[in-house]
Amino acid sequence: MMRNLAVAVIVAAAIGSTCYRDAPVPVYAAAVTHKARMQDWPVYGGQSGENHYSSLSQINRGNVKKLAMAWKFDTGEKGSIQTNPVIVGRVLYAFTPAHEVIALDAATGKLLWKFNSGVKGDQPTRGVAYWTDGKNSQIFAGIMNYLYALDPATGKPIESFGEGGRIDLRKDLRGDYQLQSVVLTSPGVIYKDVIIVGGRNPETAPAPPGDIRAFDVRTGALRWRFHTIPHPGEPGYETWPKDAWKSAGAANNWAGMTLDAKRGIVYVPTGSAVPDFYGGNRLGDDLFADTLLALDAETGKLIWHFQGVHHDLWDRDFPAAPVLITLKRNGKSIDALAQTTKQGWLFVFDRTTGKPLFPIEERHYPASDVPGEVSSPTQPYPLAPAPYARELLTADMLTDRTPEAHAWAVEQFRTLRSGGPFVPFEVNKATVVFPSFDGGAEWGGPAVDPTTGVLYVNANDIATTGMLVANNPTADLGARTYRSQCAVCHGINRTGSPPAFPSLIDVESRLTPAEISDTIHHGKGRMPTFPNLQDDTLTALLKYLRTGKSNEAENSVAGGKKELSHEEIATGRATTSGGQDSAGARVYASHCAVCHGDQREGITPSFPSLVGVGQRLSPQQITQTIRDGKGRMPSFTTLPDEQLNTLLEYLRGPQPATEVESASSGPDWMRYLFTGYNKFYDPDGYPAVAPPWGTLNAIDLNTGKYLWKLPLGYYPELAAKGMGHTGSENYGGPVVTKGGLVFIAATIFDNRIRAFDSRNGKLLWQAQLPFAGVATPSTYMVDGKQYIVIGTSGARNLKGPQGGAYVAFALP
Repeated sequence: MMRNLAVAVIVAAAIGSTCYRDAPVPVYAAAVTHKARMQDWPVYGGQSGENHYSSLSQINRGNVKKLAMAWKFDTGEKGSIQTNPVIVGRVLYAFTPAHEVIALDAATGKLLWKFNSGVKGDQPTRGVAYWTDGKNSQIFAGIMNYLYALDPATGKPIESFGEGGRIDLRKDLRGDYQLQSVVLTSPGVIYKDVIIVGGRNPETAPAPPGDIRAFDVRTGALRWRFHTIPHPGEPGYETWPKDAWKSAGAANNWAGMTLDAKRGIVYVPTGSAVPDFYGGNRLGDDLFADTLLALDAETGKLIWHFQGVHHDLWDRDFPAAPVLITLKRNGKSIDALAQTTKQGWLFVFDRTTGKPLFPIEERHYPASDVPGEVSSPTQPYPLAPAPYARELLTADMLTDRTPEAHAWAVEQFRTLRSGGPFVPFEVNKATVVFPSFDGGAEWGGPAVDPTTGVLYVNANDIATTGMLVANNPTADLGARTYRSQCAVCHGINRTGSPPAFPSLIDVESRLTPAEISDTIHHGKGRMPTFPNLQDDTLTALLKYLRTGKSNEAENSVAGGKKELSHEEIATGRATTSGGQDSAGARVYASHCAVCHGDQREGITPSFPSLVGVGQRLSPQQITQTIRDGKGRMPSFTTLPDEQLNTLLEYLRGPQPATEVESASSGPDWMRYLFTGYNKFYDPDGYPAVAPPWGTLNAIDLNTGKYLWKLPLGYYPELAAKGMGHTGSENYGGPVVTKGGLVFIAATIFDNRIRAFDSRNGKLLWQAQLPFAGVATPSTYMVDGKQYIVIGTSGARNLKGPQGGAYVAFALP
């Protein structure tokens, strides 16, 4: 990225505790040597090549146990920090949970300046990009749909870039730009004088195309674009229905990209096309969705490509940018790249030609039986290295944490379809996705040591389930809008999959209509923006969110209207709960429906159904569970006895059945809907598969063999009971150093950062963080001292402490 010259940013004077956009502290630039530059962390992922590697070795195997906290910067904000900080000279650049760009003294953590764009919205922000020509320098920051160019010395927008210091990424795509949803979650890469970016698009139609674009770093002018949904005459056009480019969406680069500055090649992994789970409107292989692209960084022309999933029906797109590495084969050096996947696979290619360095075969998989769908008969499968996550869930792999949890898991597993990778979803029957929708590998990406050729990757190893249901075009506008735009994440019944996707039942008791509208239009967390939902459509959606009712004739029960549970859809029966307007029903709606559904159907298998709970548990047992909590369920110690009694009466009440007509077909892209991302968790809130639930892996890319593999993370309450090696969900990546260490935080429940011996995986050091370190660390040197810094936040674990802070460690 910074090819010959670099800029060190040096603090001029004493710094106050708070500096704002309109009163920045002056920071000056001076040229430094290549050696000094190597002490920085100048790009997202460390150096050009995304390899998460540092040649620093002051902190090493022999002294890492002495590491102590050097400084902490508390943002004073709640939310998510996923940022891998960039460090140039002695200045650290990063984001706060509220999307403010900050500059900190990298040696002390003191705030130098803060830039608040004033742009509404809440989306992941994983890093900034730094550019210099040796004379001038700029910070590029993606904030929602805008790409800003900021002065590294002051944080002020550079007015000559775009329109007043920013460009709107929604423009020049398709249709009315104000109705488009594009946000920049991962920073772009810079080659010479262009910045190359992708963007995050919605998971549902309508969505804009995922064009890869390059902009002039000085002016913001568009220099080139690559159509990931090909236009007539372009390669790949024949893999889509005719004229798909006019309406098909996504195939976007949300995961970041990698630059080979020497060759002038940018490697771009793309996401799936929309809608994610039903492809009746996009029959064909859908190039260049789910594809690793090698593009000429100067012109945008295609050099080579590899499609990882043909006609994706599982949201199995590439989760992170590839890493560059030079390998040894038969005594020869080969410049290679390695691409991780959500499936737990690793693809390794010659980065110049795209030739696989380990065999890949096209394997046959079952065909979809969903009407209107035509799944690909084959999918690529790497024969080496072996997967770093399990692929096929069988009954002997279910949890044995307790006899009760095991029995529950066995009973639930019998109702699921489990056939391994690329088994198409069915209508009205849940299918196991293993590893989960979140991988396998995730957006943090791997680290690779260029001196050894060893790659280090952390992985999730839990299961999720998903299924399709037939849509009903006779529903009113609000219900249709919810199902087409919201149900993919929040579930067909609005129950969500907390904490990633919150329940929307009773949402009006938590947010005003104006706040709900604002969230819809500007997004929040993993939720994209929906600026296209306006006027009558928005009004109808708000009404549906408030009532959960539509005018569907087939759902009419005694003259009323009700939503269908997953169980009801699967069995063809609808139930009435009786006494929907009773005091007990109101208590249930306020306190229980958020997890167990408005019809008590639960979110199988994450949150158990409460239908018939009165036959399974005594009133005393139900009362104790309500008062004390259980698993992921909090305690309700303050619930008044009167409300508790009415709730017990409601829970033990009957639910008579009535018939439901089958739903008819609608437009191709809406014929079938995905019911939501459901984690296969036991009733106590732990994965229903046997550990490990998260791992850290070391793979020699020269041979494809594993050096070591170990569980990563734990649940503190299980560790207290002797289960300290379960592993846990983890997000964010590792860093490997010349000092022989692998640093990683990532785990969401134990709030730890750890250092492992890169040779054998031995744990050498760990420290407690204020919040979960769901980000990738950075390491750098200032004034002769090496630091490790990590962003921490509480958004992934809502039961834990909330906040956001950057924490740096160094030797005494």
